[in-house]
Amino acid sequence: MKIWLDGGLQDIESARVSVFDHGLTVGDGIFETVKAVDGRAFALTRHLDRLTRSARGLGLPDPDHDEVRRACAAVLAANPVPLGRLRITYTGGHGPLGSDRGDHGPTLVVAVGETTRRPDSTAVITVPWTRNERGALTGLKTTSYAENVVALARAREQGASEALFGNTVGQLCEGTGSNVFVVLDGEIHTPPLASGCLAGITRALAVEWTGAEETDLPLDVLQRADEIFLTSTLRDVQAVHRVDGRELPGAPGPVTAKAMRIFEERSGDDLDP
Repeated sequence: MKIWLDGGLQDIESARVSVFDHGLTVGDGIFETVKAVDGRAFALTRHLDRLTRSARGLGLPDPDHDEVRRACAAVLAANPVPLGRLRITYTGGHGPLGSDRGDHGPTLVVAVGETTRRPDSTAVITVPWTRNERGALTGLKTTSYAENVVALARAREQGASEALFGNTVGQLCEGTGSNVFVVLDGEIHTPPLASGCLAGITRALAVEWTGAEETDLPLDVLQRADEIFLTSTLRDVQAVHRVDGRELPGAPGPVTAKAMRIFEERSGDDLDP
């Protein structure tokens, strides 16, 4: 496998990031996960725009979009896979052991791994921990991901593929790596960005293409919604057939199935919508 590290392709066996990289020592970094289909990145422009928003939120220099595009193209060409998880990581670079940044400049890593298409439906759980909709990192896709690691491990222990969070005021927020949508009386709703959720790329496309409404939703809406589905880079649109102890028989339901079909058709027509 070849990866891109600070300016060029390197063999995975020889590529090295300093043990003093701020992304490792204090989680001072951001990342994007991009779907790659037959060697081409999906919605890369939207992902690069969000990478820049996250960088500015952390106070990192703006990433060079041209360099990141070159890196993505080089990595995909060097590692051909039919369906891939393309990971762009951008950190504060070599720095001190404390929270202050050094002056060596940021680190850029791009890598790809092969993946497979997700099942049409999945199980999810809710977790007792909350998203802070007023936090310094709210809405940023940062490498400070340990909270998600813990919650996802809890989900795996309970036979689920995702864990869903409420926020500090008891509203539905998001999953560890996904956005959540519910169907009520035939209408699609998803939490607004003010809930503290990440501005997911797939979420935005699903809202645009299905006419979903951004709505403040109590966490217990999961116990009465007619249908539930998740969106993310690698899930696209995925139905939920169980949430905690509640079964949703027949998932994907008709509204979710239509959303899945619309997303597949629209994303197939344009790889950079």
